[in-house]
Amino acid sequence: MRRYARPLLPLLTAGLLLASADEPGTLIGFTAERSRVERDWESKFQAIPEPDSLRSYLRHLAAWPHNIGSPYGRANAEWLAAQFQSWGWQASIDSFLVLFPTPKERIVELVAPTRFKAALQEPTLAADPTSGQRSEQLPTYNAYSIDGDVTAPLIYVNYGMPADYERLDRMGISVKGAIVLARYGAGWRGLKPKLAAEHGAVGCLIYSDPRDDGYTAGDPYPTGAYRPKEGVQRGSVLDMPVEPGDPLTPNTGAWPNARRLPTDSAQGLTRIPVLPISWGDASPLLSALGGPVAPEGWRGGLPFTYHVGPGPAQVHLKTAYNWKLVPAYDVVARLEGAESPGQWIMRGNHHDGWVNGAEDPISGLVAELEEARALGDLARQGWRPRRTIIYLAWDGEEPGLLGSTEWVEAHADELKAHGAVYINSDGNGRGFLGADGSHSLERLVNEVARDVKDPETGLSVWQRLQLQRISQASKAEDRAGLRSGDDLRLGALGSGSDFTPFLQHAGIATLSLGFGGEDGGGVYHSIYDSYTWYERFDDTSFVYGRALAQTAGTTVMRLADADVLPFRFSGTTRAIQTYLVELRKLATARRDSIAEQNREIGEGVYSAIADPHERSVPPALQVEPPYLNFAPLENAVAGFAGSAARYDSVLALATGPAAAVDSALARSLDAILMNVEPALLSPAGLPGRPWFRHQLYAPGLLTGYGVKTVPGVREAIEASQWSLADSMIVQTANAIDAAASVVDSATALLTHRQP
Repeated sequence: MRRYARPLLPLLTAGLLLASADEPGTLIGFTAERSRVERDWESKFQAIPEPDSLRSYLRHLAAWPHNIGSPYGRANAEWLAAQFQSWGWQASIDSFLVLFPTPKERIVELVAPTRFKAALQEPTLAADPTSGQRSEQLPTYNAYSIDGDVTAPLIYVNYGMPADYERLDRMGISVKGAIVLARYGAGWRGLKPKLAAEHGAVGCLIYSDPRDDGYTAGDPYPTGAYRPKEGVQRGSVLDMPVEPGDPLTPNTGAWPNARRLPTDSAQGLTRIPVLPISWGDASPLLSALGGPVAPEGWRGGLPFTYHVGPGPAQVHLKTAYNWKLVPAYDVVARLEGAESPGQWIMRGNHHDGWVNGAEDPISGLVAELEEARALGDLARQGWRPRRTIIYLAWDGEEPGLLGSTEWVEAHADELKAHGAVYINSDGNGRGFLGADGSHSLERLVNEVARDVKDPETGLSVWQRLQLQRISQASKAEDRAGLRSGDDLRLGALGSGSDFTPFLQHAGIATLSLGFGGEDGGGVYHSIYDSYTWYERFDDTSFVYGRALAQTAGTTVMRLADADVLPFRFSGTTRAIQTYLVELRKLATARRDSIAEQNREIGEGVYSAIADPHERSVPPALQVEPPYLNFAPLENAVAGFAGSAARYDSVLALATGPAAAVDSALARSLDAILMNVEPALLSPAGLPGRPWFRHQLYAPGLLTGYGVKTVPGVREAIEASQWSLADSMIVQTANAIDAAASVVDSATALLTHRQP
């Protein structure tokens, strides 16, 4: 433990006098006087965004299909750059060349016991004008499926997730040599063909069941907001939990002259052909299945008995693709910082969609545009950010985070030197504030959320979110904690959007912001995700688009203007303490479960199946797990907690307004603080996927977008890889120790002491 004596005097003599956190109206990272100035500018900023502007942007950007590589995708990028320039930003386009396959042949047909050929097409609706832009629309498909031509028995596998295959094993059903039919939901789509191939399947179909995404949830479009009979969810099946980005240029930017792998050597492609289909096309396939009746939880919303198979249904599946390189256009706009231009506050949302993409992603992008317009207006009034602000509009997010990943890889050295914070959004809707990200930014997000008004209730967006969480809390102590008024906790980030390369590869403190929760619907990744649908069923008055612009833009301003970057590490401490408790419980539960299962198998009383009509096939005995040594992680977490508390207390000791701020000292402190998040990376990365280097946050290998916290340790325990778990405990502890040392360096600078 390191001690820091009498920190107040060095703070005073350094000239870096920040106001106490208890002083009314004072913002974290600001002096009292600078807080007053900042609030004046923020008040002007929040008055500028207009719903009518948001509506006009969305109508323009979603007017035509604008997938990566399309003519309108390029036109949108050029229009975005021109808009930024008209508002006073320096704007340019970074172009990359990436692999993006598109279909040239798709066949799904039932060949026995009867014949049926799937339409594989979404029909035009008279109520939705852009649904008829047939020549510009991408067909229904899953990007990065391999070419294939297979005919095989069909087997229904529910959601096609690990628990579903375990259930099939206990039923004595193998998918080896079969085509599997899985419904969307319960996990990321890319895991469905991956797991099917691992279990021996030769093809995969994924459909949207109306129980999950259709008439069971609400009236289908165009009467209501939900997916119609012929609606299909497009999407990528690139193995993004292992490595996102262009599969031909791993770990390097896909500039036009970059060295590329041969296409047949590309990593991340599926091993079997896969196609998405509508429930209209899936219904004849499902109804042709025999075999056991599907377990109760596997039964969807179609009006017949669900069977698992195999037999008598036989299906022919054929896919063939154009394996082409296409340009990706990333729009980059800058407002140069006045005092610390080498510190970058970055804000992004992607501009490409699978088709017209009004909700995903344009509803989030238009909020970013209104922020940029408002900040440009402030700059004309005399406001200058202390740090450089960079606004980004990404291309190629939908196929695999292509534009953002290639940009981060191409600018890795610059980001290491200059990247302070990245703020992401990806679509937006009516409802509650959603905020996830680096826990060092938890206090900042809470502060901003208290200062933005919810457009429907008149409460702050913080209060509305607090009330929602209270209503959803299942325990009295959780409700009491939420009512106390303490900071609301940030969620941790997994993957599925453009924050991934910034946080989990480059180690830049990151936030993801957006509104939603009262915007249900079923047009995701279909031709019906249109301006017409959005204006009728989502943020119909565009007031939550304005709320996102106010929330994200205010966050950008505070980060860009603060005297010292407003990182606070008590939130990180709470998070990693929680993760440690979870890991210990997980290890105990896993050990007890294996011991009990082995006992039942040995006694011949294995009873994992509740349904007496199913044939129970017990698994093999497992090796009894050892007790893990959590001491390195416990010591690291305790050490970080001490470092965080000392840093926070040093800042809180100074009170009252400051006559001046020592800019040189502030820049030096910022340079240290920017290294806390990178310290949580490990050069070795995570087991089997070294691109993912963050030791606290990653997408799960078997969750896709869903986060796994302390992923190296957690996934090793879940997989019963006990020696790996021990080594990952040490690797994670080393990263936390490194982050604590950086925090100690910041404290030492403030106190003029060396750690």
